[in-house]
Amino acid sequence: MTMINAYDSALAEALSPDDRALIDRRAKALGPAYRLFYDQPLHIERSEGVWLWDKDGRKYLDAYNNVASVGHCHPRVVEAITRQLGVLNTHTRYLHENVVAYAERLLATMPDALGHVMFTCTGSEANDIALRIARSYTRREGVIVTRLAYHGLTEAVAELSPSLGDFTPRSPRIRLIDAPDTLRIPAAEQGAKLASDLAQAIAEMRADGIEPAAFIVDTIFSSDGLHPDPAGFLQPAVDLIRAEGGLFIADEVQPGFARTGDAFWGFQRHGLVPDMVTMGKPMGNGFPLSGTAMRPELVQEFGEKARYFNTFGGNPVAAAAGMAVLDVIADEGLQNNAATVGGALKNGLQDIAARYPEIGHVRGAGLFLAVECVTSRATNAPDAARAKFVVNHMRQNGVLISATGPGANVLKIRPPLVLQQPEAALFLDVAEAAFAAARAAGI
Repeated sequence: MTMINAYDSALAEALSPDDRALIDRRAKALGPAYRLFYDQPLHIERSEGVWLWDKDGRKYLDAYNNVASVGHCHPRVVEAITRQLGVLNTHTRYLHENVVAYAERLLATMPDALGHVMFTCTGSEANDIALRIARSYTRREGVIVTRLAYHGLTEAVAELSPSLGDFTPRSPRIRLIDAPDTLRIPAAEQGAKLASDLAQAIAEMRADGIEPAAFIVDTIFSSDGLHPDPAGFLQPAVDLIRAEGGLFIADEVQPGFARTGDAFWGFQRHGLVPDMVTMGKPMGNGFPLSGTAMRPELVQEFGEKARYFNTFGGNPVAAAAGMAVLDVIADEGLQNNAATVGGALKNGLQDIAARYPEIGHVRGAGLFLAVECVTSRATNAPDAARAKFVVNHMRQNGVLISATGPGANVLKIRPPLVLQQPEAALFLDVAEAAFAAARAAGI
């Protein structure tokens, strides 16, 4: 499977000699599995807030990156990491006040039923340990995911990530179901269809002698094209998996940490209490930190018999970074900012869509938005060529986004939570110019 918005080496002649040379060195040193973004890859050297600067000093609005969720190089996060790194950084087999305090603080953002958190370094690891615990607790093997999901890249969770492509093997214990489709399925039918598809997957699994252990979803369905609404539509599917003896795992790497504006966690928008919650990227604002929260009874036997240790997972520096991120979100009102600025950005995109029937739908929650490009509103057929053109035109004009979805036609807009109204206005100007240019080019 070709990565959406990936650099094509056939376009290398458009690059500077220095960048071509660096790409060649990169390929020799890192190998063929790595990918670059955009027709003309970026050579980034520094960052601050919502901005990135390339080697020539050109500034780009980062409207894609949820790793630096509270802004690139936020001084409070940098200071917290630096201060703790200058004192101590070691594993979690020693007592450390800040590691425990951070765990308590993080759990306090979740429902009371989620009483334990286990720290890891990446979202892949978080989903890996969640999967191990789910299978251990249920004594079952089957897992259901959406058709273009991404839940990580370890051997265990790569088969839960069909977005990696068909080359990645998937065993019969993993079953795929359709994700919601906000454009093509009426809102009132989303919940029932998802639950019906889940029931069919469970029946097919059982026909092969496999029992369901878990249903895991990214609660904003970002890889599937971003489908956050209507709020509450996940409930029937969650009720079903539990009735069938499985667990519900909410992957919050994308929607968590105030991104949606109306809730701190994506699952909260649906009125749910998951059995397990996995999280990652935004937790440390660039410092490797992730984790899995869970109902305590799920890990009781696992903890007694298997134990758990991760050398770098939840170390004191990671805890300092995580605590600083929570402080910044609270002190700078970033959840409200995501709602306010994200709402203005969504309204502006909807205004553009009113002038461009090539836009089939604008959707999203807070500062996580999607614009679906179609060949016509009569058919809503995906228009991947237009999406690719818009992404690269915006990159050439100093604004960075990407694309997603099964048709490679959904613009993925996910700026740091510190985005302000003037930057949102710049984004809208550049976006409309890109759609105008695509129309003029006959795309």
